[in-house]
Amino acid sequence: MRIVRIVPLLLLSFPLALSAQVRKEGEERADMAPANWSVGIAAGSRNELYAGEGNHTRVIPFFGYEGERFYLRGITAGYYLVKSDEFAFDVFVGGRLDAMDRKDFGRRELAKRGIDRDLLSDRDDSVDAGASVSWRGSAGELQLEVKADILDVSGGYEADVSYRYPMQAGEWLLTPAVGVSWMSKDLANYYYGTLDKEVRRGVVSYRPGSVTIPSVSLTVARPFAEKWRFMANVGYQVLPDEISDSPLIAEDTDGVAQAFFGVVRSF
Repeated sequence: MRIVRIVPLLLLSFPLALSAQVRKEGEERADMAPANWSVGIAAGSRNELYAGEGNHTRVIPFFGYEGERFYLRGITAGYYLVKSDEFAFDVFVGGRLDAMDRKDFGRRELAKRGIDRDLLSDRDDSVDAGASVSWRGSAGELQLEVKADILDVSGGYEADVSYRYPMQAGEWLLTPAVGVSWMSKDLANYYYGTLDKEVRRGVVSYRPGSVTIPSVSLTVARPFAEKWRFMANVGYQVLPDEISDSPLIAEDTDGVAQAFFGVVRSF
């Protein structure tokens, strides 16, 4: 089964905030948002995560803005309370597009685990609010981000720590990164476990509890034709046993690989 979803223009969210612009003096990160308005389109895909889901693909329009204090990156909007060359502190509101429809699970794959797909419920998208702190210097950039579900879809929260090292190779801008994400038990249970209402219907009870997910990624970008830029990102998340052992997750899934490719025009 192959899933293709078209995300409306203002409902866009890149997991790694893959916005881009023609490089300006002093900007060397391939994954930074533009210093003005921009529009573009990208395609993203990840390998199978949920049982019977198949490859998960999104075609993604992009709309963004980056100002002195305010920024808009798809459905993530934020405001810098403190901003300098070395330090930044911002608050933001952004979409969490982790929804999974019941019908997109594989019926046969779930049946092997003793689960009737018809007894499951959809997992919904939500909106997070949070804060981010980053330090940048010659050795790279360290960022800490904390966010919580403000629509009470899962009632959970998440904390991320990441390190990036921007570099340039000719016309190419490269930003390798490593990170680790910690999900609260409510958040992990909602997206990777079985829900109380499902258990009451007869679905096996499974709750992973809080989990830690390491990741690595590489973002590359190259400007062309003055106001255009090509960008791409590849990344991999290492799934802990608490997620891999879930009856909702595809068999022998120890990690998730994802990739995005797109073009953006600045104005």
